[in-house]
Amino acid sequence: MDGGEEGAEQQLFSQITFHIVSSESLKPSDAETLHKLLIDHGAQHCPPQPSTGKTSLDDVTHVISATSDFPEYDAAINALKSVVKPEWVTASIAKGRRANPRSYSPDPRLFFSGLVLCCADIPEGDKDAVMGGVLATGGLYSSSVTKMVTHIVALTMDHDKCQTVLKKDLKCKIVLPHWYDLPVSDLFKSTLTPQSRFDDCLRIGKRLDEDPYLLPDPEILRGKTHDPIIDTKKVDLQGATSVQPPEPPRVGTRQIDIFKGKKIMLNNDLKISSHLRGTLEDLIDQGGGSTTGSVHKADVLICHYRETAEYRTASRAGKEVGNLTWLYYLTTHNTWTSPMRRLLHYPISQYGLPGFDKFRISLSNYNGEARVYLENLAIAAGGEFTKTMKEDNTHLITAHQHSEKCDAAREWNIDMVNHLWLEDSYAKWQIQTLSNPRYTYFPPRTNLSGIVGQTQIDRHAVERHFFPPNSIEESESTETRQLNARRLQQLDQHNAALPISSSGFMPYRTQDENETPRASKMHKANGPLRTPAASRLVIDGRDHETPSTSSSRGAKDRAAAKLHDQAADIALYEKERKRVGGVIFGGRRKISEDAGSNEGRKRSSSRDEGAGTDEDTRDAKRAKKSRQPAVMRLLSTGYQWAPGKKEAEDKSRLREFGILVTQDPTHCTHLAAPNLLRTRKFICALAYAPMVISSEYVDDCLAKEKRLEPEDYLLKDPDGEQRHGFQLSDSLSRAKNHRGRLLRGMTIYCTEAIKGGFDTYKAIIESNGGKCLLYKGRSGSVTASRAAGQEEDSNGTVEDGAKHLYLVSGTTPGEVALWSKFRSMVQGAGLVPRIAETDWLLNVALRQELHWSDRCELKEEYVSEVKNG
Repeated sequence: MDGGEEGAEQQLFSQITFHIVSSESLKPSDAETLHKLLIDHGAQHCPPQPSTGKTSLDDVTHVISATSDFPEYDAAINALKSVVKPEWVTASIAKGRRANPRSYSPDPRLFFSGLVLCCADIPEGDKDAVMGGVLATGGLYSSSVTKMVTHIVALTMDHDKCQTVLKKDLKCKIVLPHWYDLPVSDLFKSTLTPQSRFDDCLRIGKRLDEDPYLLPDPEILRGKTHDPIIDTKKVDLQGATSVQPPEPPRVGTRQIDIFKGKKIMLNNDLKISSHLRGTLEDLIDQGGGSTTGSVHKADVLICHYRETAEYRTASRAGKEVGNLTWLYYLTTHNTWTSPMRRLLHYPISQYGLPGFDKFRISLSNYNGEARVYLENLAIAAGGEFTKTMKEDNTHLITAHQHSEKCDAAREWNIDMVNHLWLEDSYAKWQIQTLSNPRYTYFPPRTNLSGIVGQTQIDRHAVERHFFPPNSIEESESTETRQLNARRLQQLDQHNAALPISSSGFMPYRTQDENETPRASKMHKANGPLRTPAASRLVIDGRDHETPSTSSSRGAKDRAAAKLHDQAADIALYEKERKRVGGVIFGGRRKISEDAGSNEGRKRSSSRDEGAGTDEDTRDAKRAKKSRQPAVMRLLSTGYQWAPGKKEAEDKSRLREFGILVTQDPTHCTHLAAPNLLRTRKFICALAYAPMVISSEYVDDCLAKEKRLEPEDYLLKDPDGEQRHGFQLSDSLSRAKNHRGRLLRGMTIYCTEAIKGGFDTYKAIIESNGGKCLLYKGRSGSVTASRAAGQEEDSNGTVEDGAKHLYLVSGTTPGEVALWSKFRSMVQGAGLVPRIAETDWLLNVALRQELHWSDRCELKEEYVSEVKNG
């Protein structure tokens, strides 16, 4: 009986052929232990080939690696091989069955890989969100507490599952739901701050440290706002903080084999001395490799810029391309790493990221290697880095929001982002929008410097911008093209007008997909060459050509011309050949394929499906036609939607009637309210002159199951107009004339403790075209306000609004203390300060008319009288 069970257990990994990748995270001794476990349970090992020392992926079913940073990773994924962490082996043996490979993937995008999560006392609806989020990011979910569970999500330690962990002393962490992205339900809104309602790992897209979220005493709930945040040490940036290495590695007696069997090309754009080049060649020879001067013979290219022909040739051929810093890293650590794994291990652009040269960037709350890395990354992207921050800075990159620079950035209206904005912009080679909350969110009590350097180069983005496969360009090396250029000078004047300079350098450009290659045009127009000369066709890897004989020159020239004419087809074939499955069997296509070809495939696919899909097609068309186009963009304020899921259902029904419920005042066409309100939504939307209707319109549309005429529901509130002192029709008429520019050119300061919140008044000012700055008593340069129109005082006389600068403030002691500082700052600039109460700004926005009254001005005497009275 026991022998049968033992035999069954040994066959757990039957039909598995594995390859183990050793790395710094997986030592040779640990790899040997894994090897024995796999063999004992029925697996077979695929040994490396004696000639090359490499393992053929064709014979492998599973690759065991602690990291995705090894040369064959992309090839293994494209060949649909299972790449798993070593924990997959032990977990499978513990379960008695093979574990899900996805949950043990070393892919950094699956940052919850290896995590097994269980929920305790959180609502059922939130548990579904937990399960979906964890599974989507590589983790597993367990409904009960087992030894395999690594994290329990709970609100308190009182639940039975938490008590079980304590009693059995399980190695399991109990965390708040904030640690991953889950909307916190109303059940515990009262115990948590509004800022922490949305949790952090999925919001940032990285796995954060659990310590600030650990029960029973989570730091995010007990930590005070201004308590110092501990700096997190990070070793992932060693040897990757600059594109220019400080000093070359030394040739020593230690044994390295990182370049075994590889040919390395040191490109001329490195601009290194002959002595340093000799040192590097010795290092490569010592590591088992060799150097070459031909990019076609090389396995690895070391260059500095992405605009060189050698870079494009090597990249299109799928060869490894890195910079000098990457080469130094390999020789120092004797461990292979992809040059795309770290942003500054990859060649830079000679001209920088388009549009990035307009940015002046400063750093805060990053120290050591992380700071040096971000400084050099900002410069490599083409921006200007400043150690000190001034008002003309455009961005502040910070790890958290607690520093003097952060306070100054709020006052000076400087964009404040985390380092992910810079890394993603550089990796994707496109400036990322600041409207993405990933870049402007700062988790409470968390220092984001701990996740610096985890972003990798986006190969598809780099390919699209620097070596697109559909760009028909010459792929010869610089030396070969110089030789061809000298030969072409022997042609007559007409044939000499070719797109190659005498130096052989061709500037990089992206050829339009509809443009016919120049070489093809030339041969069609000119016909056979009239001067005896060798063909421009150069066979890859040859340094010299055999001169043509007179008897075969014409045939060779015609063959060369024909090859040039077929260049586009050849390039397309090479592109298809690299796909999984090859040209015959097809495979996964890139997103960047032509829309026209996609359309063609759709048409052919629909024809092939036959009559069996006609009914489904008709149903899909009927479903699509049932939704009307959005003819109204409705913003509601003061309206009580039905609770729970009923609200979403009502909004979906309105959408079917052609009414899109929006939360953006700038895009709404209709504003629904029960009466005249002074809410943020109402005042901001009023600046764009929407049609203001009664909230009854929403109820009637839902009751009658159709879109009614909004003109029949125009809002009428004479009591509200008398109470607030304005006519709604007059305000809407003025708003149409202003077109959101009532406060254009005006800069208005607001205090931080203002009633209603600084963000509310900032939104109101910006909706009317003004600029709002936070004032905390810090002195700085000020400019006069230049309003779009003239300003009237309480007596009806016109004043010059350009001489005044406003501070909207409350009357708390802290705010009153700022008034004298504000007056001194403004008067020092030769302007007139005005400290206004909040009602002044609200009335200006509601009336859509810039006016001033002495009764709106706040003075210290008024505050003293109120206190004494």
